[in-house]
Amino acid sequence: MKFSSRSKRGLTLAAVIILTGALLLAMAIIGADRAVTHAAAGRLYDTVDNIPARKVGLVLGARPDNRFFNRRIEAAAGLYHAGKVSWLLVSGDNSRADYDEPTAMAEALNRRGVPAAAIFCDYAGFSTLDSVVRAREVFQENRITIISQAFHNQRAIYLAQHYGIDAIGFNAEDPAFRHTQYTLLRERFARVRALLDARWLRREPHFLGPQVAIGPKDAPRGCNIYAPTP
Repeated sequence: MKFSSRSKRGLTLAAVIILTGALLLAMAIIGADRAVTHAAAGRLYDTVDNIPARKVGLVLGARPDNRFFNRRIEAAAGLYHAGKVSWLLVSGDNSRADYDEPTAMAEALNRRGVPAAAIFCDYAGFSTLDSVVRAREVFQENRITIISQAFHNQRAIYLAQHYGIDAIGFNAEDPAFRHTQYTLLRERFARVRALLDARWLRREPHFLGPQVAIGPKDAPRGCNIYAPTP
């Protein structure tokens, strides 16, 4: 098959555009990964014995009863029972009536011996940014321990720093690698999004709402204390 000179120029231009786009994307992924990793350096902990005690642990949401969810719950319960956090703020997606991450997290923590009075629910944690920023803006907590897998904690701490929050991370156990490959690939793009949201767009959470004080005064109401209505 023969191509005209115009067709050849068109193919060459398309190839240049594709290669340039791929190069820019690769640079963005590498740059975002370095920024996120650097932000979390010295702020991640793998064992209960070494992590400093803080008032509130922020448990980041996941689809209930998957491998990431179960390990985050185990880590959060262990941190609470070791006295390294006094309260747990479980933050996740409740955008549909038939999908409720925070309540599932609270119930799972109850089954592991964490009293309902020690758990507060954030039903508008639609993204990591929403969960982290709402911990300060809604729940008035500026020093938090974030509980998730290490790769997720790194990104959450990066976001926290850009929004003026003093955060450390407690790393939940990772599932077996064969169950994490897609999630780790998706994380590369999530880090680019985090960099754009925090440094350039300064994105705010989807919803804010009335402030809530985490502590003994409001504890008896537990997870029912604040369920925002869009």
